[in-house]
Amino acid sequence: MALAALCDDTEWGHTWRDVLQHRFPGEGPLAGHALGNLLIVSLWDLLGDTVDGLDLVGRLLNSRGRVLPMASVPLEIEAEIVGHDAAYPDAMTTVRGQHRVASSRGRVQGVRLLPPDPGCPDETLAAVLEADWVFLGPGSWFTSIMPHVLVPSLRDAIVSTRARRVLNLNLEVHTGETKGYRAQDHIDSLVKHAPELRFDVVLADPSCVEDAEALRRAVDLVGAELVVATVSALGKPGQHDPLRLAAAYRDVIS
Repeated sequence: MALAALCDDTEWGHTWRDVLQHRFPGEGPLAGHALGNLLIVSLWDLLGDTVDGLDLVGRLLNSRGRVLPMASVPLEIEAEIVGHDAAYPDAMTTVRGQHRVASSRGRVQGVRLLPPDPGCPDETLAAVLEADWVFLGPGSWFTSIMPHVLVPSLRDAIVSTRARRVLNLNLEVHTGETKGYRAQDHIDSLVKHAPELRFDVVLADPSCVEDAEALRRAVDLVGAELVVATVSALGKPGQHDPLRLAAAYRDVIS
């Protein structure tokens, strides 16, 4: 999806974007799988290098940017969740696997990666350290965003980079894997997992600000300025408007 989002704005780019995101229908062994994922895995097997494989797909799309992996080895997510088992709503359960964590009916208390200390490609670390701005989010909080600060060398790079750091809060802050979470709870959970991490800006849509004072206190904990700007799509709950989000980023960067 990241590669497709960066495709060249031409018929060629759009065609290969659609090819990569095509999912096989039916009930067979390929049902539900995206062709792009199969292509990327095939290139990894052939080339023996995750970075080279992603770069090659980027060339196929004429991507305006580069997608880099956050780890050098396959990862698995494990979470401690209260109420995962409906029969025991107060019990803590260890849940393993991205889909199981993301679809749990309980409240996530913490996450970790397996293995706990994976390596991070040099190219990825260099990109973070050489960046002018680092944006974290939006995305699935515990299964997409949080893992970036759970890879030790990547977290160290995000902490030590001279780039300015922006935390982009989700539009729907208490649904799915963050059921029961408020905007400030997202920041608190980030502090719990990466207490040394600081931000320059926390960007929030007005729709996710339920308690402005509590959110400001949480933002202060990470040393950031709170910027509230409308970045949601009109009439499409939970979706960002690309132009509004771009305008908000422009204002933050300028």
